[in-house]
Amino acid sequence: MDAFKHHWPTFRDYVLILAGSVIEAIALRLFLVPANLASGGVSGIAQLLNHFTGWPIGVMVLLGNLPLFAVGWRYLGGRRFALRTAFSVLVYSVVVDLIPRFHLIPANGITDDIFLNSLYGAVVAGVGYGLVYRARSSSGGSDILARILNHYRSVSMTQSYLMVDSAVILAAGFVFGWKQALYAIITLYVSGIVSETILEGSGTVRTALIITAQPDQVSMRVLDELERGVTILQGTGAYTGEDRPVLYCVITRAEVAQLKAIVQEADPQAFIVIGVAHEALGEGFKSLQRT
Repeated sequence: MDAFKHHWPTFRDYVLILAGSVIEAIALRLFLVPANLASGGVSGIAQLLNHFTGWPIGVMVLLGNLPLFAVGWRYLGGRRFALRTAFSVLVYSVVVDLIPRFHLIPANGITDDIFLNSLYGAVVAGVGYGLVYRARSSSGGSDILARILNHYRSVSMTQSYLMVDSAVILAAGFVFGWKQALYAIITLYVSGIVSETILEGSGTVRTALIITAQPDQVSMRVLDELERGVTILQGTGAYTGEDRPVLYCVITRAEVAQLKAIVQEADPQAFIVIGVAHEALGEGFKSLQRT
């Protein structure tokens, strides 16, 4: 039993990678390929080659990732991350080629509307990417290329992704047409938003920094009325040189107005900064152990 508990996180991660990779493959075959919407990275290149040669997309994705793995192994975040990425690429490549072979989904997709294919392809693929990322893995392709560019050319990861995917979409514009290329850009953008939501969760919360002359009164009311914890940080005014406490707390979006009212009533001269945090884990919010 103890051994199972010890290996459960790894087993769970590989299940997520398996599910995410299958979902990515379905998105490609059901929405992107029928509409000639090129995905980014190696998959997009494989789609372009498939258009001219008819070679299997999955095989080309797998072969295209092999040299990238050979060059980028040491930049893939360690052996565990690299092995999970390899598993993700393998599953994705196999499923992409099995789907048409066994007629698992309609060969021409479920709609000929390019907008619907772009939108739903992005959402479905984004869910797949998010599951793979939650398992501390990646889908290979663009990720490996971005890491190599980041290491050898000191290009930021964001710029690396943009360069790789933009080059593929530019090529797709010449092959499939510029209308498809423009929709492909939308697909990449929306899939990124969806994958981020799956990865980080939708439980966006608010953080508040409060500088007040009445720290005790404000903190007690937050504890009693909002039932939220308050941390007191020691701060020093740069202009006055005076020590003054800074209150820090995390609240939900619905509690922002109530917090403002508490601070205003306790100290109308207070200074408050409210920021956005993607996720809060721990007491009063999502359990840290469940993540």
